[in-house]
Amino acid sequence: MVRVHNFMVSSDGYAAGEGQSLERPFGHADPTQLSSWAGATASWPTRTDSGGSRGLDDYLVRDFHRNIGAEIMGRNKFGPQRGPWTDHEWQGWWGQQPPFHTPVFVMTHHERSSFTLSDTTFHFVGGDPATVLQRAFEAAEGKDVRLGGGANTIRQFLDADLVDTLHVAVAPVELDAGSRLWNSPEELLDRYHRDVVPSPSGVVHHLFWRR
Repeated sequence: MVRVHNFMVSSDGYAAGEGQSLERPFGHADPTQLSSWAGATASWPTRTDSGGSRGLDDYLVRDFHRNIGAEIMGRNKFGPQRGPWTDHEWQGWWGQQPPFHTPVFVMTHHERSSFTLSDTTFHFVGGDPATVLQRAFEAAEGKDVRLGGGANTIRQFLDADLVDTLHVAVAPVELDAGSRLWNSPEELLDRYHRDVVPSPSGVVHHLFWRR
């Protein structure tokens, strides 16, 4: 199964703003406006205290790792560089302890050698979505593959009809420009069932599964 999970967008459908850089991974967007609901949960991976909310938001955060054997992401989720790699020292936004705990396949036109940080190995692969997905399924060893984003990568897999379930958390903020997942979630209803579940945190969870 291919799952999109905990993917966060604005009310006008943007997952990130314009002007992404090393200092601003989400461009002009304030990432806390999109992700604060998840960071407030008891199960948020980087939480250092025993607090945090329970309920629906916490359940969805915990479900992020359930039965996942590999992740696919676009190059812009890995880092801000474009074109040929000029800095091979750059190893992603996450430091020495990435949160994935599985093989990660980074889709790029500029392949480079794999490397491992903690229990996560990053592979840099070319090819169309179906080709990359086949490699990810082989690495997942019978478990699900998580499609991590960004928006353009998810759209490629949706357009190729390769996504089985999709969870999108819509935050009550508008970005007006940037990397867009959709103009409206209704675009997917020809192929997916959907439940819409408002959360006390202010986000609205859209849960899609194949018809």
